[in-house]
Amino acid sequence: MSDREVKPSTAGPGGERVRSDLFVAYEPSAEPLSINVESKVAYLYRDSIEATVRRLAEAFSVTTGRIDVSDFGALEWVIMARVESCLRRAGFEGDPVLPDPIKGADAPRVRNRLRRSRLYVPGNQPKLMLSVGLHGVDGIILDLEDSVPLAEKDSARVLVRNALLALDWGSSERMVRVNQGAQGTKDLEEIAPFNVHTVLLPKVEHPVRVRRAAEVIREKLADDAPLLMPILESPIGLHRAFDIADADELVVALTLGLEDLSAELGAPRTEEGDESFLARQTVVYAARAAGIQPIASVYSDIANKEGLRAYVRRERGLGFDGIGCIHPRQVPIVHEEMTPTQAEVDKAVRIVGAAREAEKMGLGAVAVGSKMVDPPVVKQAYRCVDLAIAGGLLNVDWEKDGSNDS
Repeated sequence: MSDREVKPSTAGPGGERVRSDLFVAYEPSAEPLSINVESKVAYLYRDSIEATVRRLAEAFSVTTGRIDVSDFGALEWVIMARVESCLRRAGFEGDPVLPDPIKGADAPRVRNRLRRSRLYVPGNQPKLMLSVGLHGVDGIILDLEDSVPLAEKDSARVLVRNALLALDWGSSERMVRVNQGAQGTKDLEEIAPFNVHTVLLPKVEHPVRVRRAAEVIREKLADDAPLLMPILESPIGLHRAFDIADADELVVALTLGLEDLSAELGAPRTEEGDESFLARQTVVYAARAAGIQPIASVYSDIANKEGLRAYVRRERGLGFDGIGCIHPRQVPIVHEEMTPTQAEVDKAVRIVGAAREAEKMGLGAVAVGSKMVDPPVVKQAYRCVDLAIAGGLLNVDWEKDGSNDS
């Protein structure tokens, strides 16, 4: 422990509606350390909860005072995160005690992958992290920025770090949205080593911000650095869109935040989106020019299913590869609308087949019937096939069995 004064502290939520979480309080005193555990399942888990708390206390050299714990069904990784946050807030220092990595936590990072949907999950709510993998979303964003109150930033960072080790989200991309400034740098330093696939950088206005984030990550991880997705949320950021998209080879996608942008423009966000048309086109052009994916903003009206469908069709028509989601019920709609039509699939299959046949024959040109097909069209056809497989319109082995039936 350092020479800093030790003070009373707490971490975690309290109240009757709390689920899958823990409230912990530390009270300094000269008495030997005591640990009090309250839980509805204390007869089953009191000893294991107390053992976990004591393990954290020993790691932070806590030998006096009292730790009170109210358990609301928290898993061990949550208990560890809440106790660590409480002790750090009290003034204790020590190396983090990490949960054992689950097998699925080592899911590999993939640069070129489908990013039709990404779902935001508040980084201070473990109960939502536990279930988010059930929704089949392409990307799960553990959010440390807007959805987390300022006073909870430190605790959320520890929760997200532990979740990255302890939870298996299947094939979903493991994403984290960090904060800005010094807070964001600390986020990067602490979460980057734990198999984050992609880091979202909010409110980017200059390519230097991207390069600095890349530098921080590389200092930590050298060759195993997470990918980056800058978010443009201001006129000046959009003015520099291509420079930001092209700032570093770690940048894999570019997106925008229409809520903040609309506020800066002084133009309320509308269903039609006329006020943001130029901004959305700019993101698509900048991303395509830099060779990365353009990803559209979220649709904020959770209850408006038809509005979401129209929004996805419109954004896909502009050239976006994916949409942001703020509620799980939006995910299946996004996937349905991002799936190409049967006519589009049939055309793409013919182009892909012709391209592969030309490659076998050592030909540079691709012909479909009497028409020559340019490389960008071939590339788009491959992406259409990938979307069709993900959407269930094509079998994974469609070439082998010659069938387009799912």
